[in-house]
Amino acid sequence: MQTQTMPGVPGSPVQTASAAGWSEVDPATVSSWLASGEAVLIDVREIDENAREHITGARLHPLSTFTPGVIASEPSRRVVFHCGGGKRSAEACRLAAGACGPGIELYSMSGGIKAWKMANLPTRVDSSVTSMSIMRQVQLLVGALVLAGSALAWFIHPAFISIPALLGAGLTVAGSTGTCGLAIVLSKMPWNRPRACKVR
Repeated sequence: MQTQTMPGVPGSPVQTASAAGWSEVDPATVSSWLASGEAVLIDVREIDENAREHITGARLHPLSTFTPGVIASEPSRRVVFHCGGGKRSAEACRLAAGACGPGIELYSMSGGIKAWKMANLPTRVDSSVTSMSIMRQVQLLVGALVLAGSALAWFIHPAFISIPALLGAGLTVAGSTGTCGLAIVLSKMPWNRPRACKVR
């Protein structure tokens, strides 16, 4: 059963999904909860996204490595998940709903950090970290190398076909193990490493 409430009213969830064991809540309400110490905020975006921009006080638990047990140690009864737009935080709520103990309230912040900024709430930004996510960088690099290898094999020598073949093997391993070696290497590059933050 779902109940609708007035969006933007502090202390009032935007949408309650009681059957699922979690609710959506608007950024203004989350901000008021954090200010009064009534909730803990968990960022389920990836490390590079968090390094580029994050909400002060949010704890990082990327969805890609998320385990529901992380909420067991949280002292707050209210646990709010947030991501970029709201989809990943909703998935984190679904994963955590079956594992949380009694008395824990789970929330997904509607609209994610985008909605948070639209509500004129502050974030900490590290302009030295690229705004392009690691996975987009991986896609761009792999695509360029596959294209280059295919062109070299066509115009120069067939042996260059080994380049896209090796990349295909690497993607297969990454997909089967959940670990992308190229993403790990790129995450260590200077443009993906945090240096100095500013509030905006």
